[in-house]
Amino acid sequence: MRLCSALPEGHVRNQGKDGEAKGGKAADGQIRDALLFALGGFALLSTGDALVKSMAGQWPGPAIAALRYVFGTLGLSAILLLREGWGGFRMQRVGWQAIRGFGIALSATTFFTAVQIMPMAEATAISFTSPMVTALMAAIVLGEAMRRATWIASLIAFAGVLIVLRPNFAVIGPASVLPLFAAFGMALLMIGNRAVLGHGTALGMQVSVAIWSTVFLILFTLAGHVSGIAMLHVGMPAWSVIGKSAAIAFTGSSAHVLIYMATSRAGAGTIAPMTYFQLLMAGFYGWLLFGEHPDATALMGAAIIVAAGLYLWRSGQMTDEPQGTD
Repeated sequence: MRLCSALPEGHVRNQGKDGEAKGGKAADGQIRDALLFALGGFALLSTGDALVKSMAGQWPGPAIAALRYVFGTLGLSAILLLREGWGGFRMQRVGWQAIRGFGIALSATTFFTAVQIMPMAEATAISFTSPMVTALMAAIVLGEAMRRATWIASLIAFAGVLIVLRPNFAVIGPASVLPLFAAFGMALLMIGNRAVLGHGTALGMQVSVAIWSTVFLILFTLAGHVSGIAMLHVGMPAWSVIGKSAAIAFTGSSAHVLIYMATSRAGAGTIAPMTYFQLLMAGFYGWLLFGEHPDATALMGAAIIVAAGLYLWRSGQMTDEPQGTD
């Protein structure tokens, strides 16, 4: 999943004026390359979401997310073992690592389910409230100051959410709020990222959160299976489902690499607005592959959410970006 913004750890803070990276002004060519890498990364995240939606009715969202993370964890663990040996798997601040994993598992479970039952663009738009949710949680959990810009952006964003939800709630009921839970999960990840910063290598941190995510996703899948809810029943997957889940793991990992390369060249502050390309791609895939046509009201709500996010970014308050869960 994708959930929106996927700027990696190690590049989580805005780096001064746009175009600055690693203490110096990036060349125009570097900025151009960074933006292209970012666009490619966010496009891949939406590609993974489209693959999830294509399996609607074939396998439940939590099970797809669990299988995707099994593949991803095995791949990342193999790379970590080759690069850092068994010592790379040593976890510090295990409680916070578990919180990070729970956040991703919650986000992946709810978002994968959401895109199977509602339009991709609308689910993606609602999930873009995660920076605002994070700012609110940071004030509560970490005691960070709540500035006026944060309150303004949050109120604007949630007004947009209500507008987007209006038609979906009428059609599918309470399940339409699932993307909000996905945003909350990403906010938990971001808070956890701050708590474990500096307690391991970037790759080791990726593996730690992948392991915990897989554990929680398997538990969520089992809970859904025994819940009696028909759409969460887990049967034997077809080979096409297994192949698509592997493809989601590949596109998600590739997206993270591209976004990491982008932030290495131009800094998180420069590429942050590119996250909204994911929304455009979600709308494109929804229209091209699934015949989805969001109405004018939903589009207006999505535009309000995007405007709130850009306002928060411009105000300098969005100092940490979540990793994607695709």
